[in-house]
Amino acid sequence: MAQSINSGFTPWLKRDLLLAYRRRGEVASPLVFFVMVSTLIPLGLTPESAQLAEIAAGMIWVMALLATLLSVDGLFASDYQDGSLEQLLISPQLLPMPLLGKITAHWLTTGLPLTLVSPLLGLMLSLPAAGYLPMLCSLALGTACLSLTGAVGAALTVSLRKGGLLLSLLVMPMYMPVIIFGSATISYAIDGLNWLPPLAILGALFAASVALCPLAAAGALRITSAN
Repeated sequence: MAQSINSGFTPWLKRDLLLAYRRRGEVASPLVFFVMVSTLIPLGLTPESAQLAEIAAGMIWVMALLATLLSVDGLFASDYQDGSLEQLLISPQLLPMPLLGKITAHWLTTGLPLTLVSPLLGLMLSLPAAGYLPMLCSLALGTACLSLTGAVGAALTVSLRKGGLLLSLLVMPMYMPVIIFGSATISYAIDGLNWLPPLAILGALFAASVALCPLAAAGALRITSAN
């Protein structure tokens, strides 16, 4: 049983990572957006370090959400167009496991780079030193939640030609708790409070997303493919 589960997860993880390597320019778009917007915020708002520090936590999380939305729309789109998604749906494998492999590949190519580059953005936004470790921890968990919940919306809109707007409307309510507790983790640390409770809630959201989102995405794909 364990070998059957792994045979579904690992090949699709490797496949999507290989495809991402071949489309490096497209994959890098969310990261480029993340960095560019961060450089524009001090120009558009204020260059004052004190004022930037007050909004740094929320702005970093909002930009991470928008950058994830740029890429999550294509999570299943290319597979749907070339027919490989249909082959996946009729395969004897447990469908949630290949989907979890695809979602993991999406996080490795989108959420993880955003997390790793965030200290540079924190420096540009004058984030206090106490906020860097909580920022890294919250983004690592939070971007994984964004990929998992975004996969459900991508599965529901995969058959639509221009489903990007509908996808945003579907996943935004699910993204709100992640944004709230992610930014709260950083804000608590900056204010000298214990930042582990909001991080623990974020971890609980991640655990629930890992358990439920691949199942929900599998059900959504079967419904959309049937129609």
